[in-house]
Amino acid sequence: MENDKDCRLSKSCNQKIEDDGSLPSSTYIIFFILIIDLLGFTVILPLLPAIFEYYDSNEKDHLYHWMDEKVHYFQNYFGSPAEFNKVLFAGLLGSVFSTLQFLAAPIFGSISDVYGRKPVIIISMVGIAVSHAIWCFADYFYLFVIARIVGGLSRANISLSTAIVTDLCSEKKRGKGMALIGIAFAIGFIVGPMIGAVFASRAVRSENFYFLPAIFALVMAATDIVILIFCFKESLPKDKRASSIGQGLAEAYQFINPPSLFSFSPVIDIQPEEKRALQKIGLIYFLFLFIYSGLEYSLSFLTHMRFMFTSMQQGKMYLFSGLIMIVIQGGYVRRIPAGKEIGSAAVGAFLIIPAFVLIGMSKSIEVLYLGLALYAFASATVVPCLTTIASKFGSSRQKGTVLGIFRSLGSLARAFGPVVSAIAYWSLTPTVSYCIGGILLIVPLILILSLRKELSRQTVKED
Repeated sequence: MENDKDCRLSKSCNQKIEDDGSLPSSTYIIFFILIIDLLGFTVILPLLPAIFEYYDSNEKDHLYHWMDEKVHYFQNYFGSPAEFNKVLFAGLLGSVFSTLQFLAAPIFGSISDVYGRKPVIIISMVGIAVSHAIWCFADYFYLFVIARIVGGLSRANISLSTAIVTDLCSEKKRGKGMALIGIAFAIGFIVGPMIGAVFASRAVRSENFYFLPAIFALVMAATDIVILIFCFKESLPKDKRASSIGQGLAEAYQFINPPSLFSFSPVIDIQPEEKRALQKIGLIYFLFLFIYSGLEYSLSFLTHMRFMFTSMQQGKMYLFSGLIMIVIQGGYVRRIPAGKEIGSAAVGAFLIIPAFVLIGMSKSIEVLYLGLALYAFASATVVPCLTTIASKFGSSRQKGTVLGIFRSLGSLARAFGPVVSAIAYWSLTPTVSYCIGGILLIVPLILILSLRKELSRQTVKED
């Protein structure tokens, strides 16, 4: 009887989970949509150093050189090489992108709680397509900046995809669904940077070498829109949606209010001890991504300046990291038993510490790649495991709220991480900034270990 009931629920709620334990088909559609999106999103990664060099040498609107002049005084004060300015500008632009994502994603999430996931994620992808279209014609630096701004405002598709997986998957299989999202990221980081590097290597640097990668990103976004329209079925049933858009938008303000985010105040249907645990998970997630994202954003600049990596070598670096990520995601993370995610997150948080120290101190390619291997393992485990743990809190009506807040904390961390790390890189040198960042990552590790004890005590009480 229970299996029959589950089957009826599966059909009425968009194939919840089949009796054989497999994930519903819509989960795999979202998986492929994410891969396609991330292929377009990651083509730019190996090109960033070359893009800023291009605008430094060929700029037509003087915005880049105006920014360069503004930091000249501080550059002399700190004794920073002029080439470090590119890292500073890239970090600032990365923080602007994530700040806009931080502001926009909760609004998209709240609207999707009322009107459903499908129409909102399509709107998000249309905005992403527009940003790539602007990038195609970014002869001027200000157009490149506008493209990044539009992209930041539109990039709510990741948080919406996470909410969709939560809609479709039972608690027992939610970790498997989250791991699938992680695999999509790994595939994107394997293939996307290599595509960007190949396109760039076939163009003359003085010309618009970014045009073909930008066209590719635009085609990927357009493909996703078509798939969403014709293949994806709504994952949030009408009887589980929020009551009004006014209420949803009012809650969206709480999603961009940092005190409200860290306290998870919009989440009301939860026990006090569970809410305290959720708040701690959110703090861990924020601190980890704050340090991690900042150091991550300057990685391509470090290898370009220290080892003279070309765009193709940058692509191979991301290929190496991505292959490790997909092996870990597919062979390890997706098989983590329910309730064991916190231990795996602790292992990843531990390994990220020597990873950044090794990368920062690397003087040889071998040491660099050893650090990258540890970095890839941590990338494949920590965030998916923390997301899975957070997804277990709250009622079905507020899963989108919980994960929206969780993603907003990540966006807030990425809003400040790149610029803080870029300033440290610019003023303290890469070696010092990476080592300090690695040491600071001890803090989220300690919090994860303490959270593990708290969750164990709560489990014992429930038993």
